[in-house]
Amino acid sequence: MTMVSLPGLKELIENISRDRNLPRHAVQAALREALLKGYERYRRTQSINKHFDDDYFDNLEVELNIEEEGFRVLATKSIVEEVSSTDREIALSEVQEVVEEAQLGDTVVLDVTPDQGEFGRMAAIQTKQVLAQKLRDQQRKMIQEEFQDLEGTVMQARVLRFERQSVILAVNSGFNQPEVEAELPKREQLPNDNYRANATFKVYLKKVREGPQRGPQLLVSRAAAGLVVELFSTEVPEIEDEVVRIVAVAREANPPSRSLGPRTKIAVDTLERDVDPVGACIGARGSRIQVVVNELRGEKIDVIRWSPDPATYIANGLSPARVDEVRLVNPEGRQAHVLVGEDQLSLAIGKEGQNVRLAARLTGWKIDIKDVAKYDAAAEDSKIAQAMATKQAQEEYEEEETIDKYNLDEVDLYAQSDEQSQFDGED
Repeated sequence: MTMVSLPGLKELIENISRDRNLPRHAVQAALREALLKGYERYRRTQSINKHFDDDYFDNLEVELNIEEEGFRVLATKSIVEEVSSTDREIALSEVQEVVEEAQLGDTVVLDVTPDQGEFGRMAAIQTKQVLAQKLRDQQRKMIQEEFQDLEGTVMQARVLRFERQSVILAVNSGFNQPEVEAELPKREQLPNDNYRANATFKVYLKKVREGPQRGPQLLVSRAAAGLVVELFSTEVPEIEDEVVRIVAVAREANPPSRSLGPRTKIAVDTLERDVDPVGACIGARGSRIQVVVNELRGEKIDVIRWSPDPATYIANGLSPARVDEVRLVNPEGRQAHVLVGEDQLSLAIGKEGQNVRLAARLTGWKIDIKDVAKYDAAAEDSKIAQAMATKQAQEEYEEEETIDKYNLDEVDLYAQSDEQSQFDGED
């Protein structure tokens, strides 16, 4: 059988496998596909004026011989009475010269390997290009399989380089696993981080990208709320043991103003009476929360106690401000008035409204901070009642409009039906 020699084939496969962190069988599969594309290019150049359908070469395969360092091209051909395509068919009479019991409709595998010198420069170039693409595809597939189950977890990352406004990091999925590139976009970075070369950070694996797009497949974040959750889960054994649970997190990692720093509010709870969930997260003398704060480069973190009572939960969410009263003025619309002393107003609202903004996101309630000394409960209740009445009237009006439109459409439909019936009767 003919064989095209590929000197250094074994060493080539070993080198690619090592450099690209791919198993040898994956490299061989990519090489077989590339050589097959090279052979297709060789056949097309032989018959420039001939049209080849997309599936024309589906009956071909490449056989690699690693020990002898070469390859063969094999074609599966159907046995027919009269041959219309020599690439896909072979005459029964020709086969029976070798195998007498051959019958019409059977298939045979034949060696169609070109001579060493016939493969051609263009075919070799095609093979090289396809091999590079197939190797990239194999790498993407392996990365996807390796990291798919790790979405939503935290991993250690090392800064490699910078591309536009993104930071390219090196991460790995576990002990003794090869490093893989991940992208940290501008919107996922923290303003307090110093992304110098070889600096290490903990990042949150946000997404494993699919498809053939260029660049790293892994999208990581330093700004995601999930990073805070995972860091606390690591530092607080009670969370890992499910004695303490994290109910909600509100994070402003990239505040709208440069004068504000990143800040997070996290609500925790427990079903164990003798466990203080807030104290468990903070630790003795703040030891546990300090580890998280240090990892997030000094980000301010408020740990508060969750409560099934909305008023209590809202009051806790506005920590460290002291709240005098929480009035749930519109429970259906989840609107609350929070009354605080004059000396607590600025603390409850926070710099540029950050504290109340995070508390609202944490609790899911619209929060209005009011000075308790100037608050007129009756007047506020009247305003709320009037607003609700206006809203209800508007909804009723819109409902009536919808009903009227429906009735008009129905009348028009009946009219059209009567006209059609008359027309049919005249026929």
